[in-house]
Amino acid sequence: MSAPTETASADVHDVQRVLAGDVRAFEGIVRRWQGPLVNMAWRYCRDRGRAEELAQEAFLRAWKGLASWRGESSFSTWLFALAANVYRNDLKRVPTVMVPMEDAPEPAGPAAQHDELAERSQNELVRRAVLALPMRYREPVILYYFHEMDVGAAARTLLLPEGTVKARLARARAILKKRFPRLESEAGVGTVAHPAAKEEVLR
Repeated sequence: MSAPTETASADVHDVQRVLAGDVRAFEGIVRRWQGPLVNMAWRYCRDRGRAEELAQEAFLRAWKGLASWRGESSFSTWLFALAANVYRNDLKRVPTVMVPMEDAPEPAGPAAQHDELAERSQNELVRRAVLALPMRYREPVILYYFHEMDVGAAARTLLLPEGTVKARLARARAILKKRFPRLESEAGVGTVAHPAAKEEVLR
């Protein structure tokens, strides 16, 4: 049995145990998904402490609404969709302070690629640019590039048609390409079409 299948099976087993009255079974769900949910929250807010609080809130919502998961999608898809909604609503309430994309400097040219520090700095600039995207474009990018979901999984998580997610990913790449023209050749931002082809700069 593959790891994803084992995880999915464990999720189903723990959900059934919780709904049957074994509240301790929820600890298994938390152990499996705490890291991914905190990382996902951090991509939204760029604050570790706030990310941990948001993940806790997502787990609390999941605990309260566990019976609403009908198994029509994987438990992880349901959990990520719930978490995305929690994070999105929190950012509306307390927006993250981000530098406007127009104020972010162009990443360094190829000559700096041999300098590890310069490369890390370039990657950080791109990440900041991604986080400066409007939320409608940022969310698909976070799920598709940072969390390596395919378009279908990202669409189910965001409760959007696949065509809408594809269009928003294309628009996000176009915005980044316009702001950082060299990224198309240096990082493949303008041409990436599948998670397997993603570059480190978008991780």
